[in-house]
Amino acid sequence: PMVTGFLHLGGLRTALYNYIFAKKHRGTFILRVEDTDQNRVVPGAAEGIEDMLDWAGIPPDESPRRGGSFGPYQQSHRLDLYRRASDVLLERGAAYRCFCTCQRLELLKKEALRSQQTPRYDNRCRHLTPTEVAEKLSQGLDWVVRFRLEKGVEPFQDLVYGWNKHEVADVEGDPVILKGDGFPTYHLANVVDDHYMGISHVLRGTEWLTSTSKHLLLYKAFGWDPPQFGHLPLLLNKDGGKLSKRQGDIFLERFAQDGYLPEALLDIITNCGSGFAEKQMGRTLEELILQFEIGRITTHSALLDLEKLPEFNRIHLTRHIENEGLRQKLIRELQLLVERVYGDQQVAQEVLEKEYVERVLLLRKGHISLLKNLVSSDYSYLWVRPSVSREQLHTISAEVDEIGNLVLGLMTRQAAVLTVEELNTDLRSLQKQTKETKYSSMMKLLRLALSGQQHGPSVAEMMVTLGPKEVCGRIHKALAS
Repeated sequence: PMVTGFLHLGGLRTALYNYIFAKKHRGTFILRVEDTDQNRVVPGAAEGIEDMLDWAGIPPDESPRRGGSFGPYQQSHRLDLYRRASDVLLERGAAYRCFCTCQRLELLKKEALRSQQTPRYDNRCRHLTPTEVAEKLSQGLDWVVRFRLEKGVEPFQDLVYGWNKHEVADVEGDPVILKGDGFPTYHLANVVDDHYMGISHVLRGTEWLTSTSKHLLLYKAFGWDPPQFGHLPLLLNKDGGKLSKRQGDIFLERFAQDGYLPEALLDIITNCGSGFAEKQMGRTLEELILQFEIGRITTHSALLDLEKLPEFNRIHLTRHIENEGLRQKLIRELQLLVERVYGDQQVAQEVLEKEYVERVLLLRKGHISLLKNLVSSDYSYLWVRPSVSREQLHTISAEVDEIGNLVLGLMTRQAAVLTVEELNTDLRSLQKQTKETKYSSMMKLLRLALSGQQHGPSVAEMMVTLGPKEVCGRIHKALAS
């Protein structure tokens, strides 16, 4: 990837398809950092991209950080290779030195725009004689290397788009392949690297499709066999517009901070795309690899509806909670969240115990789409004991003491493991022992005494989550206040 910014959903999708393709065919997934456009390189972006691929669970096999036998994996460290390659093309006459100044190129551009033409270089320096070139060099003039675009490109078979060709020489001027600062442009660097790194397949965004004919002309000039190309259709938002980088809501860092599971992101971006046998929600990476067939990728744009992400996350979070190993990680994360959100409110030490946190997760599984939902104000009763006065309870029912004592009695009998179903039955029979309190009022009173809130999960579920000891403590506290 180009390191002009951090990894966003479009970049994640390209990486994911490359990862899946590599794993499916027992190949190697390579991360190469393209940092030859020095004006646009963002410091730290390369590390950020690799961090996010690790976070997403699709780590590269070879990369700047991991190394590999075809390094270095950062183009700015391979300048010598590109210079030698451009010298070869100069010797063969497939490329030439261009001495045009920035001012001249700017004028050409303005002229073209004024007459409503697409700006292109007029290939003026292509016609310089060896003598003229030698003279300009002796004057110490600045130069770049341009590649001579020839007419008559051969069609190539794209893995997604089928047969394709673009007569680049008719629409473009000769492209710069080596800049004045000694850095190559994308076209030269990628062709040279793909050759020397032994790349067999390139999956990249469809915006490069029209450049592929140009790249194939470069392969031909070097006398090299090109890899196979597959271009992936654009990832757009659901109304067909480009995903806005400005809103910042498509960068992976933000999803990670918001607590989304990487699996949910991989699932949603392949669900809106194509290339897979089925489209059910909740697919794991293993299932994606199993179902993937490159021939199934369609050429129409993939529309992404981010409003569905919480639903995808709910499904994957449920799967994590149900899995013994993954659940342990969630328990630790939730303990940290509670300390962060409620740390200054005297959280009872018991509520941070592993068994308690685990019980919360298992009971609310399927109801929450993000782990952090459990530290929202609706769930504050789980972590902080409510302060409810006896007067408040009295306004609901005059039989505060009777109801309190009935529940305390029930809890001491219920030393065994509580279940929501059994408790619901027990609470129904307790209500029949009151004189005039309706069932709904009794539930309202208990909910307030246990949580300090008017709404939330069922009272039975609250009691199961809190456990007998905590329930008794809270009722005693409410009766005594």
